[in-house]
Amino acid sequence: MDKKTLMPFGRGSAPSRSHEDTFLSLRREMDQLFDSFTRGWGLPTLASESVLSPRVDIVETETGLEMTAELPGIDPKAIELELDDDVLTLKAERKAEREEKDDKRRYHLTERSTGTYMRSFSLPFTPDRDKITADFDKGVLKVMVPRSPDQPKSTKRIEIRPAA
Repeated sequence: MDKKTLMPFGRGSAPSRSHEDTFLSLRREMDQLFDSFTRGWGLPTLASESVLSPRVDIVETETGLEMTAELPGIDPKAIELELDDDVLTLKAERKAEREEKDDKRRYHLTERSTGTYMRSFSLPFTPDRDKITADFDKGVLKVMVPRSPDQPKSTKRIEIRPAA
């Protein structure tokens, strides 16, 4: 047998990826098929972001750290913010329910969607634990973490104030 016929590439050329491209293409087509099939149900699709995946911005300033997290549709009571040593942890849970009825067609549908989120951020400095504030307004959580001279490390739960 000739070695050239067994090799998927020639001298100086890259290996053939046609078999990889075929399977990748097939996978994408299957994902699109399932996405289009479930899109009308109001469910998250395979290609979309997870049920609860908020965007978080963190900016370090001269006075400390400012964190902004987008949490639309989340009840402020379902958000937890904790500082453990120099690690700030954000936890949130969303519960949504949708109900549709059509008595003429004897049709009834109830859908429930839940999602949880937890993310921890290591702070690059020792925070002033007693001056940390968190405000929640129109689906946006804003957390201010001021710098502090050395303080003892421990866990502290931070109250989230809903908009007035």
